Amino acid sequence: LNFNMIFTISPTVSAHLPSIVKINQEALPAVSSVTLDDMEHFLSIVDYFRTLRLDDTIAGFLIALTPGKDYHSPNYKWFEKKFDSFMYVDRIVIDPAYQSNGFGWSFYNNLREFTETRSPRITCEVNLRPPNEGSIIFHEKYGFKQVGKQETEGGKKEVSLMEYKIPSI
Repeated sequence: LNFNMIFTISPTVSAHLPSIVKINQEALPAVSSVTLDDMEHFLSIVDYFRTLRLDDTIAGFLIALTPGKDYHSPNYKWFEKKFDSFMYVDRIVIDPAYQSNGFGWSFYNNLREFTETRSPRITCEVNLRPPNEGSIIFHEKYGFKQVGKQETEGGKKEVSLMEYKIPSI
């Protein structure tokens, strides 16, 4: 962690969305493509949509949601069938210029704190095909375990469905 970089993690507002869409689109194919309308929809339905900023620069964002939302991702639906309660990480994206500074870890710590009173677990998926090695290593180090696998996009993608159990206090 680079302690010289002072950053804040705060709730996302509409004014952040154009920058967030740009960061998201630059991260393809590790995350799915989105439009400004998609991001506005997320902002209106999700439980957790936060932005990481260094001064006025948006360096990343994380979107997470609980079951029962108006959201039709096949991976989100998989978790809805498996668990009554979860906080699903739809995406976390750190701008490549700011990666390897511990921001992903900081975001997950912030999300874990937010989730502790809401659910016993955080869930996500990571691409196995095409492989997202960095993300697999990151999630395993954080403490996520694979609880299933699923092919999506007609077999073009395969994902590892992962769960992080929040330690009881």
